[in-house]
Amino acid sequence: MKFAVLQFPGSNCDQDLVAALRDVFQQQVELINYRATDLSAFAAVLLPGGFSYGDYLRGGAIARFAPIMAAVRRFAAAGGLVIGICNGFQILTEAGLLPGVLQQNKSASFICQPAALTVVNAQTSFTNAYAPNQRITLPIAHGEGNYYCDAATLAELQAQQQIVFTYQDNPNGSVANIAGITNRAGNVLGMMPHPERAVEALLGSTDGGGVFQSMLQTLTKKVVTA
Repeated sequence: MKFAVLQFPGSNCDQDLVAALRDVFQQQVELINYRATDLSAFAAVLLPGGFSYGDYLRGGAIARFAPIMAAVRRFAAAGGLVIGICNGFQILTEAGLLPGVLQQNKSASFICQPAALTVVNAQTSFTNAYAPNQRITLPIAHGEGNYYCDAATLAELQAQQQIVFTYQDNPNGSVANIAGITNRAGNVLGMMPHPERAVEALLGSTDGGGVFQSMLQTLTKKVVTA
């Protein structure tokens, strides 16, 4: 299977994703420039963290207009797995692929620390390697990670089990302690914590490995049943 890791001007976590997929999970990975227009050759698409376009206006607000995003929309509409991490989550909300918005942290300061999470939904394509309500710790590093949506959207997220990860000790003010959500179809995930930074014991944790293992299990099952 081949994974696409997108590169926008200002991306700085793309190589972390490449290393996790290639070195830990032995997968083929290709860096895809933001000017590209086709993602049909890939099994999954990953939008990395960083500061796309310098986070001018707000995180992800300019990246949503990059040429590659039309291909991301087509890929997601066809049922392909898409994950946006940190700035990637911001881009997915700005592009309308996920509901809600990421605001400035409640503290109005950049936060860089481990975050204790709960896996609220362990039946998604991104979490099936975890146990229900499993507690994990992943690093966060963001200034605009405060997830917000209106009451009606929150009720729908809860009813459709689209809330995947929640913070145990909310570090940024996110509504309902939300750390990660999927779209209603379940094939697009946005999350602020960085699983790619927690895939090796040498890094201090392997808790993030479950995200990638879940994707691999999902994709393998698709191949077998196709």
